[in-house]
Amino acid sequence: MMQIRVHTDEHVDSSQELIFRVEGVVAGSLHFYEDRVTLVEVNLSVRTPHHPGDRDMCCRMEAHLSALKPLEVSHEALTLTEAIHAASAKLERAIHAALGHRKSKGTVAPASDEGADPSEGLGQLGRP
Repeated sequence: MMQIRVHTDEHVDSSQELIFRVEGVVAGSLHFYEDRVTLVEVNLSVRTPHHPGDRDMCCRMEAHLSALKPLEVSHEALTLTEAIHAASAKLERAIHAALGHRKSKGTVAPASDEGADPSEGLGQLGRP
């Protein structure tokens, strides 16, 4: 079972609502890999709290997968929501790539429809 831990710095309101939102985004993005991911650490911070700028909100995520080194991604954005969603999408891609690399070494990775030829597999049904 995948565990999600959310940490914030002193400049981010760590309300229960924010924690639930972050857990929902991460769980939704990684649902396909939940049997392989043991822990996701999420760190939310404001990069320069006293000097607001363009991309001050930062979300860093680290995923711990069985039999692999932890994977870390981050995203800086104008809003915390954007940073969380973008970092979660990056983490999903990083996990997919890491598991795909393991596949080439003999470990089975999850199937993906990306780049699939629609004329293969079930696409052949109904053809003479």
